[in-house]
Amino acid sequence: MPTPPDAVSAAAHATTSGAVIGLDIGGTKTRGVRFEAGKPVADESVGSANVQNVTPEEAARNLAELFARIGGGDVAQVYAGAGGIDTDDDAAALAALIAPHVPGAKITVVHDSRLLLAAGGASTGVAVIAGTGSAAWGKNSRGQEARAGGWGYLLGDEGSGYWLGREAVRHSLRRMNQGLEPDELTRALLDSCGVGHPNKLIALFHSPETGRRFWAQRARLVVEAADAGHEPSRELIDQAGRDLAAMAEQTVRQLGIEGPVILGSGLGMNVPRLQESFRAALAAAGITDVRVLQQEPVFGVLQLVAEQG
Repeated sequence: MPTPPDAVSAAAHATTSGAVIGLDIGGTKTRGVRFEAGKPVADESVGSANVQNVTPEEAARNLAELFARIGGGDVAQVYAGAGGIDTDDDAAALAALIAPHVPGAKITVVHDSRLLLAAGGASTGVAVIAGTGSAAWGKNSRGQEARAGGWGYLLGDEGSGYWLGREAVRHSLRRMNQGLEPDELTRALLDSCGVGHPNKLIALFHSPETGRRFWAQRARLVVEAADAGHEPSRELIDQAGRDLAAMAEQTVRQLGIEGPVILGSGLGMNVPRLQESFRAALAAAGITDVRVLQQEPVFGVLQLVAEQG
């Protein structure tokens, strides 16, 4: 069982009387941790409960499975971070799906980037999500907030897992149009998708049988090819890092701060080449307080609960 991050102070633990449940609801999975007396006592993951990625019915089923595993009932507070929480209505809709499992509990729903910043031990700064989707969000000491990206895969999500998966398909189709044989990235993509020729990727990409999560999961093929020395894949990873850095820089400038900038989520925490590109681009912009998250965002929940007072 993971221990609470060192960045969450003992004072934060002391303020959390009663059980607290933290939820990190991503485009691919939902992770829930139950805290009692500031200690994690249950930690489970299920499918996504983000209604931007799954139907409300599937989100409800996944939440029911999660609460069956970690326990509902005697819960003082639920603090949930999710992508796509852009309005009060978005937050209320997700809270309504959670409420039946925790009667009487206080439910707080925020954009998942807030979890990331808190998990990095910072109350001010900029959090950058690089997972299934991408976004940057930050807050300064005056309480002002700013954001870049996070518009969803149809409008943006540059540098995300979905973006890398889509770019792998585009790379393969360009080679096909140029009369070139499939290279190592294309071969890996075809094998992963279960098709025999790049031209079949077009219909598969637009098929209702695939979607944002399916293509985001293909990002690992780009990472593996880059690690094996495939230059076009390396260029894609580098571009992802630069795109994420551009979102971070915009947010830093809007807030009038110097940092920290904290990079997290699946790609951000686990792909060294992307981290290097991200750091280099920010250093070129004069931003040097750049950190990679060392524990999962859901462990920022206790700090956020404590900040609520």
